[in-house]
Amino acid sequence: MRNTIGKVAVVATSVALLAACSSGTTTEEASSTPEASASETSSAIDATGLTLTIWVDENRQPAVEAAAAAFEEETGATVELVQKNFDDLRADFLAQVPTGEGPDITIGAHDWLGAFVTDGVVNTVDLGANASSFSQVAVDAVTYDGQVYGMPYSTEAIALIQNTDLVGEDAPATWDDMIKAGKDSGAKYPFCINTNGATGDGYTMYPFQTSFGAPVFVQEGGSYTSEVGMGGDAGEAFATWLGENGEKGTGLISTTIDYATNNELFNSGKCAFTVQGPWALGDYADVNFKVNPVPSAGGETAAPFVGVQAFYVSSQSENALLANTFLTNYIATPDAMQALYDADPRLPAYEGVDTSSAAFPEAIEGFQASADQGVPMPSIPEMGSVWDYWNAAESKIIKGADPVKTWNKMITDLTAALEG
Repeated sequence: MRNTIGKVAVVATSVALLAACSSGTTTEEASSTPEASASETSSAIDATGLTLTIWVDENRQPAVEAAAAAFEEETGATVELVQKNFDDLRADFLAQVPTGEGPDITIGAHDWLGAFVTDGVVNTVDLGANASSFSQVAVDAVTYDGQVYGMPYSTEAIALIQNTDLVGEDAPATWDDMIKAGKDSGAKYPFCINTNGATGDGYTMYPFQTSFGAPVFVQEGGSYTSEVGMGGDAGEAFATWLGENGEKGTGLISTTIDYATNNELFNSGKCAFTVQGPWALGDYADVNFKVNPVPSAGGETAAPFVGVQAFYVSSQSENALLANTFLTNYIATPDAMQALYDADPRLPAYEGVDTSSAAFPEAIEGFQASADQGVPMPSIPEMGSVWDYWNAAESKIIKGADPVKTWNKMITDLTAALEG
C-alpha cells in the first residue's frame, strides 16, 4: 500500500461524541445490568457543585472534552481539563497527588503503574458494565497484584513490516522463512532491525527473545514477579542465536543500524523486512508495505511487548466515586472509545472501534494481530533497572562478544542490582 498520512477532524469527532453520549444508555437500560450498580447511572446522579479535575495531553483533549461535556450536562458536575505535556504527567502525578494538589484522573502509560502503586497514588478502577469489551492483554497491563488500577483505551506493539513489491504479502512463519524470502528478493538487506546503534535495543529485539521462551521477568497468575526470567537454557539459546546473526556471524543484525538508518533503508527499498512500531509508518511514504506478526526464531510464539494507554484515578481524590462514574459511563463506551481513537489513532483496547478511517487501516490490523500475541511490558518498579544491563549485553553480543558468557554475566549483574 502506498501511504500518506491525513489529519483527523477532531472537531467533528467531538461533536459526534457529544451527541452520542447525550443519547446513550438510559436509566432503565443501565439498571438492568448488574455491573451498573457500582456507579449507578449517569442520569440518576446529581453531582451539582462537585468538580473533577482531569489531566490530559493535547492529542487526547478533544475526545475527553466531548465526554466531559455530556457528563456535565447530565450530572451537574464541573469537569476541569488541564492540558499537560505527556512527558510531564508521570512525574507531576507522583509529586502532586501526595500533597492533595493532583488531579482526580490522569491519562498515562501502563508501565507507570508499578511506581504509582508503590507510592500509593492510584486507586482501583471499576471497568463497569462493558468490562468484557476490553482486550485481555490491555486489562492484564493495568492489573497489579490482582487488582485493576486503570481503564485501558489503547495498545501499541511492534510488528514485522515487509516490502510487498519485494516479498509479497504472505507472512513468514519463521525467521528462516523470512531471511530466505528477503535474500530471494534481491534486496541489499534481506532484513534490518533498529539496535539503537551501539546502545542496544532489547525492546525491539524482544519478540525474537520470547520465541526462545526467555521472558524478561517470570509471570505468576498473569502478574510479573521480580524474578529475572531470561536466564538459563532459554536465555543462552537466544544469546547464541543473536551472536550467530551478529556482526561476526551472518551480519543480519548490526550495531550500525539506528532508528533513522533503519527507516531510511526500508523506505528506499534496500531492506525487505524490518521490525517497527506504528509510529514509524510516516517514514515509509515511498514504499508499499504490509504489517504482519513477527516470525518465530526460537520455535515459540514471538511475543512483543504491548504498551497500553489508560486512565488512572488518584488515591487522594475527594470524588473517587464520581471519577469512576465518569470512566465507566462516559469513557468505557463505544462512542467515547471511537472518539479517542479518532483523535489520536492507536490500536484500540476496546472491541468494536472502527479503524477504517486510519491512514493505514490494513496496517492497523497487522499491528493488532501482533499485539494480540504479545505480552504487557512489565509495570513493576524493577523494570526500570533492566534496560541498561540488557541493552548493553545485546549490543556486545551483536558486536561479537561471547554470547553465553556475556548473557550470563548480564543476568548475574542484573539480579544482584535488583536484590541490592
